[in-house]
Amino acid sequence: MVATPNDNQWFLTLELTGLGRLGEALSEVDGKPVYVFGGIPGETVVAEVIRERRGYFAAEVVEVLKPSPHRVEPPCPYFGACTGCQFQHISYERQLEMKREAVVDALVRIGELDGAVVGETLPSPEPLGYRNHARFTISKPEPRPGRIGYVHREKRQHVEVDRCLLMADWINEAVEKLQGNVAETTQLSLRYGVNTGDWLLQPTFSEVGVPMASGQKHYKEELLGHTFQVSSPSFFQVNTHQAERMMTRVIEALELTGEETIVDAYAGVATFAVLLADHVKRAIAVEESASALIDARVNVAGIANVELRQARTEDVLAELVADGVDAIILDPPRTGCMPGTIDALLDSPPRRIVYVSCEPETLARDLALLTAGPFTLDSVTPVDMFPQTQHVESVSILTFDPERHAQLQARSQLVLASASPRRHEIVSRLGLEVDVAPNDVEEPAARPDQEPQDVAVERALIKARASVALRESGTIVGADTVVELDGEVLGKPLDADDAWRMLRALRNREHRVITGVALIDAATGDERTAFRATRVIMRDYSDDEIESYIASGDPFDKAGAYAVQHEGFSPAAEVRGCYLNVVGLPVCTLLKEAERFGLRITPKPDLPWPELSLCPECAKRAGAPVPKRMRGG
Repeated sequence: MVATPNDNQWFLTLELTGLGRLGEALSEVDGKPVYVFGGIPGETVVAEVIRERRGYFAAEVVEVLKPSPHRVEPPCPYFGACTGCQFQHISYERQLEMKREAVVDALVRIGELDGAVVGETLPSPEPLGYRNHARFTISKPEPRPGRIGYVHREKRQHVEVDRCLLMADWINEAVEKLQGNVAETTQLSLRYGVNTGDWLLQPTFSEVGVPMASGQKHYKEELLGHTFQVSSPSFFQVNTHQAERMMTRVIEALELTGEETIVDAYAGVATFAVLLADHVKRAIAVEESASALIDARVNVAGIANVELRQARTEDVLAELVADGVDAIILDPPRTGCMPGTIDALLDSPPRRIVYVSCEPETLARDLALLTAGPFTLDSVTPVDMFPQTQHVESVSILTFDPERHAQLQARSQLVLASASPRRHEIVSRLGLEVDVAPNDVEEPAARPDQEPQDVAVERALIKARASVALRESGTIVGADTVVELDGEVLGKPLDADDAWRMLRALRNREHRVITGVALIDAATGDERTAFRATRVIMRDYSDDEIESYIASGDPFDKAGAYAVQHEGFSPAAEVRGCYLNVVGLPVCTLLKEAERFGLRITPKPDLPWPELSLCPECAKRAGAPVPKRMRGG
């Protein structure tokens, strides 16, 4: 890092290696990430640090030393100052490629969907001038009151704009009229019907100098020949012409005959239900927002085969699909689908699902769960609904696979490949029915070049495979726990001397406890593995305590020669992470991997169970109360 004579300025020469989550280029200084606005991966640049945060630096390009072949001159004079656009300096063709790459990355990294068919990004008909909705910030009274603009994301400074190149021409014409005349508010919203010419301006202005009517409750827009009322707080796609193209793709993907019942989940103003009404026998639109439902009732008026439900999708979808539904359209917010929604689809799968997403990471999470269940992911198509920005929409098509469904039903019985009473107690206390198929397989010694987590996973898999021969169906669960101290893997002690050595080495020290978990479908041989690591700090126990504990006989079937839960010894001063992992079976990891393995299991844990709630993720996945002090942990 180089400081200029002005100590308030820092400049960095950086090689840009990737993209951050908000569209900036990514680099690193002294192990700390640097998010560089205006850069492109592969470039070498000089960047000015504009903010130093606890976990990162925020910077912006001031000079390009080695430009990317995809770099273009940004058309907007405010580019960089307002930060609303992240990609204007990148050719549009490359923007489309980057958005496809972002979807592929999320599917692989989060969803483990390496083989997903991801098409080319559907380009927007208008790379500029496409937005039908603007939300502006108004400057404070001094020094220039009532000026329309945006706020820089890092500097938090107001940037006055006379024209935004992302907006439809009508919105920019309205900005020109309103500029300097709207000091009575701090926020301003303009919405415009690209296909109708209708509009609204919010909030209601009382000053005489405001040259436009304001305070309209709603406006009208038209999509594919259907007119929609949209109120000020209601969601509606901001890119009208691209929305029409996307919705045409959705209708085609459903392969409708006119005899189907479909559900438009997270329906908003009932856009999909209205557009599909002519193609189906019955459409059910589910929406929670009262304001959106006011619009939806207007939009479906006179359409006899559309039914509205005011409810959260996760609360009613199970009932709807149980009655028989042919297809589901999922168009959730950025947070993705709630667990109740996914559960309903896995329990009563429809023939087809179309998932419209505006957030690749939550899409990947949900697709992983659906494809672990009885659905095949046919395709994912990125859609550029927001040119010049890092945001990307996508349309995913999933089809029900009845053969896969039958396989999953056969694997529902859990079989524990262990005689460990601790592990059996943990599974039993979850309220799960489990068979036990112990085996006498010998655990291989850790190899010198083997990572501790690989040792635990390998041993868990060996145990599970040994028990597969004893079963024709069900899911075999293998687990193995090791202790790692200063790179040495500690398994079960060989004798009393070995137990002495381990317990003395661990005394008053921090170490890791790692449990490997393996799942195998006895019928198909499908396998899934994972591990969980927890840090444990041991107390300064005495030699007499060690001797007494060894004499009890308890250490000899325990990794590291100790049981964290032993009441007489209680060797741990602090456990950082999943407590049940140290006991021998992390509930959080077991339930997560079982879900990703397509198992439909519902824990009903014994209460109270304090050890379960020591790990917030364990408690959450098991449906147990999470103490307030640990929520979000």
